[in-house]
Amino acid sequence: MSKMEIITRSEIFASVCFALAILHTFSVKKFHHLAGFYKEGSVGENFFHLLGEVEVVFGIWAVFFLIFLGITTDSHQAINYLQTRNFTEPLFVFVIMAVSSTKPILKLAEKLIDLLSQLLPFNKAIAFYVTCLTVGPLLGSFITEPAAMTVVALILLDRFYKKGISQKLMYATIGLLFVNISIGGTLTPFAAPPVLMVAQKWNWDLSFMLLNFGGKATIAIFISTIFVTYRFKKELSELNWESSMPSNIEKIPAWVSLVHLLFLFIIVFFSHYVTVFIGVFLFFLGLISVTKEYQNELKLKEGLLVAFFLGGLVVLGGPQRWWLEPILTKLSTLPLFLGSTLLTAITDNAALTYLGSQVPTLTEQSRYALVAGAVTGGGLTVIANAPNPAGYGILNSSFGDEGIEPLSLFTNALFPTIIAGLCFWFL
Repeated sequence: MSKMEIITRSEIFASVCFALAILHTFSVKKFHHLAGFYKEGSVGENFFHLLGEVEVVFGIWAVFFLIFLGITTDSHQAINYLQTRNFTEPLFVFVIMAVSSTKPILKLAEKLIDLLSQLLPFNKAIAFYVTCLTVGPLLGSFITEPAAMTVVALILLDRFYKKGISQKLMYATIGLLFVNISIGGTLTPFAAPPVLMVAQKWNWDLSFMLLNFGGKATIAIFISTIFVTYRFKKELSELNWESSMPSNIEKIPAWVSLVHLLFLFIIVFFSHYVTVFIGVFLFFLGLISVTKEYQNELKLKEGLLVAFFLGGLVVLGGPQRWWLEPILTKLSTLPLFLGSTLLTAITDNAALTYLGSQVPTLTEQSRYALVAGAVTGGGLTVIANAPNPAGYGILNSSFGDEGIEPLSLFTNALFPTIIAGLCFWFL
């Protein structure tokens, strides 16, 4: 058997595993339903609940792929393949989720949103909702999208999801959140994963991003948010806002908040250097222990699950080049934009733009179409954008025992996706 035959077989099996993982993602609710047929606490119930957790899906199928690789070649080949994968992004998302979910960071974000919301001439709940879903995602351009997703999702959980809002509003909000986060990080060249993959290679600096992406993204975010707010204005206005205010309002010393911000800045600044930001994070854990009276419990479990999800995506995403690259090279500008938007729904948008960066024949117009499409479609599914699993993990329990329905997420993200697409293409 030639090396080319081994590579081809491995790539095909990786694509099969990738397709099965996507189907599995859209079937998680069925696995939760199957768990109900078994006695509580039994192996069967726990097994199907495990299969029903979105965060483990790609990790499970990545393991199957690695086993196949080890059997058809040898164990060293599988290990060598793992060694060639870049797991910086999953590790960074884990660290940034943990840091961003700390009480001092959340309180600062809430205070900023509260202050800005007071400038709007609306009902308090409506004003806060609009500000949270516009300013929050745009902050992702500076503190990175995973950090913005973590902060905004936790604030929404505390201020809205825990207050008994309707499921229609919950789905509309999470669909809007995912899309706004995906496009909200495009004001700068370092915050959105799909932009980060190409910015240095294509010389896309801050002025380029602001001119070509930032303004359009901001307009799209405001249009979509205003539409969803208007649609649910009656429910939002009837929310007992005073009871929605956080109960734990003890004052956090300024030095504690400033030190947390400093650590957040350092981790974001060294986001490409895993040994540096992991080292800084370990030091940060020491800070947590000496300021524990101002802390909530760290969300380490949630962050690790999201990192596992993204790690599986990294393992399975690389071998998809054999079918993705021909598609990217053969499409003209508009079909490339539309194709990129749709392909993003079934594969991580950063992986898609990375493959595009490896194609030397792409014109400047095609490059724009590829990236614009990738960020436009980044809210359609949980796998479309790296920060999405973080928001999913935080808000999932609010949707009942069976969690978020992937198809409902897709349909509710469709309108803001269309608005984003129109803004990126026509403005």
